[in-house]
Amino acid sequence: MATAMASAHLNCAASFPSSNSSRKWSLRQLRNHGSCSVHRNFHSRGSPLIRAMVSDSRIGRQVEVVYDPDERLNKLADEVDENAPLSRLTLFSPCKVNVFLRITGKRADGYHDLASLFHVISLGDIIKFSLSPSKTKDRLSTNVSGVPLGDMNLIIKALNLYRKKTGSDQFFWIHLDKKVPSGAGLGGGSSNAATALWAANQFNGGLATEKELQEWSSEIGSDIPFFFSHGAAYCTGRGEVVQDIPPPIPLDLPMVLIKPPQACSTAEVYKRLRLDQTSKVDPIALLDKLSSSGISQDVCINDLEPPAFEVLPSLKKLKQRVMAAGRGQYDAVFMSGSGSTIVGIGYPDPPQFVYDDDEYHDVFLSEANFMTRESNQWYREPASSNTCVSHSDSSEDVQ
Repeated sequence: MATAMASAHLNCAASFPSSNSSRKWSLRQLRNHGSCSVHRNFHSRGSPLIRAMVSDSRIGRQVEVVYDPDERLNKLADEVDENAPLSRLTLFSPCKVNVFLRITGKRADGYHDLASLFHVISLGDIIKFSLSPSKTKDRLSTNVSGVPLGDMNLIIKALNLYRKKTGSDQFFWIHLDKKVPSGAGLGGGSSNAATALWAANQFNGGLATEKELQEWSSEIGSDIPFFFSHGAAYCTGRGEVVQDIPPPIPLDLPMVLIKPPQACSTAEVYKRLRLDQTSKVDPIALLDKLSSSGISQDVCINDLEPPAFEVLPSLKKLKQRVMAAGRGQYDAVFMSGSGSTIVGIGYPDPPQFVYDDDEYHDVFLSEANFMTRESNQWYREPASSNTCVSHSDSSEDVQ
């Protein structure tokens, strides 16, 4: 289409400041000052450019002023975007697996020291945050039953912690779309708490650094600080000492998660733990071997498996059957955390017996991959989800 052109002229007379001034003049100022000739060029696309020839009667010179309404509107829009407060935010809350988990001792405070490779995986929840008009209370809803909605929930604990640390007066409406099962050893509740801290910080314009969020989070849970890594970390202490490392495992390596409906009580598993029966392998040696030679069964040691299998004997049977049926398919089969999820690394599908045997008709199944995040960004939801939940009684992990 040919460009349409038109012009208009306006003449006026008055005095005008010196042309040596570097000040930018608006149309309103031009009307209030001297002689000017306004020429408007109309284009078929966008708003017209306005050119004004302004005369200064004191020095007998003219100054041409060009005004672009589109540019002005764009600047105003940018200012609105910068100044408008964030009102809604939807975030992915991924879970984790422990590729290996060594228990290295018992502490004076009753906790145990551990050394573990934590890695984020692509299974996760979706959490929607909205600013609440209330200045006294957060409101949490969820898609599943059995989730505590009050102060016992780690999301609410995290938001209370953020307000305590920063003095923020913001409260939220939160909806948790829960996909990670509870009592699974996958850190679903811990991830939810870390995600809530990240969200609160975004709503408040980044009052805290990522390092501060990570340090604060250890006050409400040992596994929460890990999620402020970039996705792969060597964790020690109670789990709260996080050493960010480059991913030692290919991110596209598939896995399958198999979790029976029965959960493992973390407290009960640790109660049955006998330190004299744990592995004696140096965890740093495990990390080195994993980094140099890749994942294998002898690297995926979990010292919590024996006590967890005492708590839930059927879990030991499940692991043994997966290993036997998946020989040649899985690079490694292990329990994550304190259970009760069995992880098969190297192949995305479960063995056929999981589908055929009535004993396993109500297990939770999901394929997943390892994943990471970029600096100053939260974890991004994968493009597609391959989660298959065979039962509906999934609830949040608040351990």
